[in-house]
Amino acid sequence: MKYLILAALVTLAACKEEIAEAPAPAPLTEEALSYFCQMNIAEHGGPKGQIHLSGHPQPLFFAQVRDLIAYLKSPERDAEITAIYVSDMGVAPSWDQPGSTNWIAAETAIFVVGAGVAGGMGAPEIVPFADQQSANTFVATFGGRAMSMEQIPDDAAIGPVDLDLSLETPA
Repeated sequence: MKYLILAALVTLAACKEEIAEAPAPAPLTEEALSYFCQMNIAEHGGPKGQIHLSGHPQPLFFAQVRDLIAYLKSPERDAEITAIYVSDMGVAPSWDQPGSTNWIAAETAIFVVGAGVAGGMGAPEIVPFADQQSANTFVATFGGRAMSMEQIPDDAAIGPVDLDLSLETPA
């Protein structure tokens, strides 16, 4: 009986360790650099993203949500992802100032894909919102389709980008 109780306690302790809480989003600072290009994120408009990795004290920041999605779809990651956050553009002060603390969990965000808007690095952007109504309003103005993160097609984030000068930068 003692062994059965001890085994149950060890099993519960192991399960408890596996259910680690996701780290809170880090505020976007003037010093934050984009993971892929190492450029200062604050100097570029449009929505941003951050990915927290197990064993890394600071998140990876992304100058465009498109870049964050490309990272997620890449098979060349070597650390466990513990949290993913994106800018809620429904409450952002403006496109040029997407906010420093209005992060939402990417898993619950509504993303507008194919809207014909340019992100901070000039490529077509994938625009996140916390709620369906904000996403629908954006779609009515700029086009595209609202979808979950899992529904975003690979070609919306991965592959060569033809910088289309006709892409809009929302006000």
